Amino acid sequence: MSLNVGDIITFERTFTKEDVELFTKLSWDEGNHHITPDEQGRLVIQGLLTACLPTKVGGENNVLARTMNFEFIKPVFTGDTIICEVTIEKFEKKDNGRISILATFLCTNQNEEQV
Repeated sequence: MSLNVGDIITFERTFTKEDVELFTKLSWDEGNHHITPDEQGRLVIQGLLTACLPTKVGGENNVLARTMNFEFIKPVFTGDTIICEVTIEKFEKKDNGRISILATFLCTNQNEEQV
């Protein structure tokens, strides 16, 4: 594993209508705001779809998530580009051979607004 305390991993993703449609089918989260476009033709992205972004770091490093806490500050819409910044705060090798990390993350949209 190549993670170290202080590492900052940054990546971005632009969400599409197809992303929302697939997640709606998978999650059954069929709120009207996820299936009916607003006056600008956008759909609201499910909060948990946005929350999947930080799991990219765990997946790339074969880390299993045990606890994750989120605060959804602002809605994300189709067409928004979300920049996710993950900071490794703690890295510890356990006696059982497992590795424990603590990471914090911040997601902002293309307008530099926290979401």
